[in-house]
Amino acid sequence: MDREQLWTLIEAARAATSADCQAVASQVVAALAERSVDDVLAWDQIRHQLLAESYRWELWGAAYLINGGCGDDGFDYFRGWLLGQGHAIWQAALADPDSLADHPEVNSRRPLEGGSDPLECDDMLYIAYDAYQALTGQELSVEVAGRQPRPRPPDLGERWDFEDPSEMRPRYPRLWAVSGWEEASSAPP
Repeated sequence: MDREQLWTLIEAARAATSADCQAVASQVVAALAERSVDDVLAWDQIRHQLLAESYRWELWGAAYLINGGCGDDGFDYFRGWLLGQGHAIWQAALADPDSLADHPEVNSRRPLEGGSDPLECDDMLYIAYDAYQALTGQELSVEVAGRQPRPRPPDLGERWDFEDPSEMRPRYPRLWAVSGWEEASSAPP
């Protein structure tokens, strides 16, 4: 299992389902459960690396705009959702988080108006755990996975105030506009 195979499994699952993130995750679990334990462990390592690479303020700020706020767990779940969107969208979002304004699910949301669930998918984060259990009948532990239980968080880069329009608007002009933040920031108190 390598990165290309991980993305191929996700793309195949997206093609076989409605592209709903939970359905994609279930499809990938089923496909991985037909492979070897080594493939499942490799999937977990690659997913862990991808999440570490995406753990940056730039992407977190985009998640904050898209979901109408975003805490620690919410950022993990948002990145699970992003992983389920496939390689092209993942790469584009890491290169330019504002590019998510083109995504149909993002573009159709107005998080500040309420009524919409955040774009999150923790199911994508537990694929290896579910596939491992399906293959072995046992739970996947961090010791089996070969990782430290609590790795040090990476450097997120430069931090800024996600609630400051003068910081967010120039960083994410397209997301700012499609997510309804412009109207919210200009509304009278």
